[in-house]
Amino acid sequence: MEYDLELLKKKSQKYRKAIIELIYRAKAGHPGGSLSCIDILNYLYTYKIDFNNENRSRLVLSKGHVTPAIYAVFMDLGFINDDEIDTFRRVNSRLQGHPDRNKIPELDANTGLLGQGLSIGIGMALGKKLKKDNSKVYVIIGDGEMQEGQIWEGLMSGAHYNLNNLTVFLDYNKLSSKNDVNKTMNLEPIKDKIEAFGWNAIEINGHEFNEIKKSIEFSEKSEDKPTFIIAHTVKGKGVSFMENNPKWHSSALTQEEYDIAIKDIERGN
Repeated sequence: MEYDLELLKKKSQKYRKAIIELIYRAKAGHPGGSLSCIDILNYLYTYKIDFNNENRSRLVLSKGHVTPAIYAVFMDLGFINDDEIDTFRRVNSRLQGHPDRNKIPELDANTGLLGQGLSIGIGMALGKKLKKDNSKVYVIIGDGEMQEGQIWEGLMSGAHYNLNNLTVFLDYNKLSSKNDVNKTMNLEPIKDKIEAFGWNAIEINGHEFNEIKKSIEFSEKSEDKPTFIIAHTVKGKGVSFMENNPKWHSSALTQEEYDIAIKDIERGN
């Protein structure tokens, strides 16, 4: 598919509205992180994940609590029916609070226990190497996850096995459920640390599709290293009262808040 910036912008607007709709109806969920990573998910599922290809690239959403984001995309792709929207986070629903590929087989991994997604992605990337499968593995992790030791073990492994078919996006919105991530445990200088572990590391604006595109093209040129893309994002992106507000890591919306959020997204706040 030819690169279409306007198409991506329209999709992200649609997905942001779906995220708000899911969380509003469920009266629970994680809007802040869903809105901060949706542009990355949008690009990857539009241009890099081809469900018609048996040996397709894989995507691991390690920050599994942001299922509204991936469900919004899957609704658009036809994997989730419109009449399922009211079942989000309900008992026995397919739309669980964390990804469950036993219920939705188009998902590539069950995630949610923070810190494990990178290890899953490394296993997939190693498997593709052994099978001489030239497709890629993408992992999206949260900045709070970077405080987990398993992430750093994964970083060592990815470089050790020269997994140039592995690309990690860090959704660096810099806020956890309570405060600034770097006040809890300072990640900086994050780029220097990642490079010291033997990875390619670059920084981008995680809401600019042209930068997302260029960063992936950069990763595809790597011959012997995995790539770590530090995507600077805004928690709650697109909704005025949610942006950069840790309250919206996990909160339900009132009717008034829902109405404001939808209007903000429609006018491209």
